[in-house]
Amino acid sequence: MIDSFLKYIQFEKRYSPQTVISYATDLHQFQTFLTEEFSGTMIVDANYGLVRSWVVKLVELKLDPTSINRKIASLRSFYKFLLRQEVISQDPMQKIKILKTAKMLPHFVSEADAVQLMDNVEFQPDHQGLRDQLVLELFYGTGMRLSELINLKESRINLRDRTLRVVGKRNKERVIPFSAQLVSLIESYLKIRNKEIGSPTHGYLFVTDAGEQLYPVLVNRVVKKYMRLFTTVEKKSPHVLRHTYATHLLNKGAEINAVKELLGHSSLAATQVYTHNSMEKLKKVFEQAHPKA
Repeated sequence: MIDSFLKYIQFEKRYSPQTVISYATDLHQFQTFLTEEFSGTMIVDANYGLVRSWVVKLVELKLDPTSINRKIASLRSFYKFLLRQEVISQDPMQKIKILKTAKMLPHFVSEADAVQLMDNVEFQPDHQGLRDQLVLELFYGTGMRLSELINLKESRINLRDRTLRVVGKRNKERVIPFSAQLVSLIESYLKIRNKEIGSPTHGYLFVTDAGEQLYPVLVNRVVKKYMRLFTTVEKKSPHVLRHTYATHLLNKGAEINAVKELLGHSSLAATQVYTHNSMEKLKKVFEQAHPKA
């Protein structure tokens, strides 16, 4: 049933490849636990007590609460799927509660470092150089997710209106505006890509030097390579640039509901985490300037 569930979230729910891999890892880990600790009990036969035993073991192994909560979420989705398929009659996850976690503010790049990163890097005027530059500019200039970037098709970019359409989580499509400066960069990239690599038949905007669709490991490598040059932020990843996009918009007075739509969040709560960064900035101004601080 695990394979059926993974196909369901991949092809029907359209979860990202990374999410599917994470779910598969969590479910197989739980099945291994059941096999080793409870005489080969199958995952479809697990009850509340067995799930709780696994969670307790993960806690004893000092696994990070965030990671444990992700595993709990994977099991919740899996058993809901089994209920809908009438494979089971009772959900073993009903009484399982998530663990408390410390509230962490999203990492983001300062405005000064972001300007340095985007404006002061000397990219080579070839396919690889322009591709890397456009990858960074799109992450910071649109706030799109990694999966949205590698799956972005050329046909979904409207240079005249300066908008692009991406398919995000839960197969939800949204339109994101971008700056006029990006128009010329996209045009330059397409010109050099088609000249050096050829126009790809698969339609994806970004390609490797072999003309294949870009993949996550390569994109992460590109982002880390350039972020190391100009930023002091601890984490260096595409998601940090997404956090940076949201934080800078809110710092400049963007309305939070508009930022929610731009990011493709399903609820306002997911966007509100970025207002904490704005508040931290205000607190620092207060502490530095107010005589009673």
